[in-house]
Amino acid sequence: MKMLFGGILLAVGGLIALASGLCSGWFLVMMLSSSGSGAEILGMIPMILAFGGVPFVIGLGLFFWGRSLIRSAQRDQQE
Repeated sequence: MKMLFGGILLAVGGLIALASGLCSGWFLVMMLSSSGSGAEILGMIPMILAFGGVPFVIGLGLFFWGRSLIRSAQRDQQE
């Protein structure tokens, strides 16, 4: 049961982190390539971190939690 739940957390966390990371990265690249001043770009970075960073961190947390559950289940099977 730990392996199944860990695998689900691993997959969901990876997808959340990947999607939010790609979206935040794309938004940052588009902002840097636009013809805006440096102050505008620096003012937008906290917004990118707030809207994209929080789901990214949650996704990473789920990913590592799932990985630890899978490793724990493997250790339990070896004993």
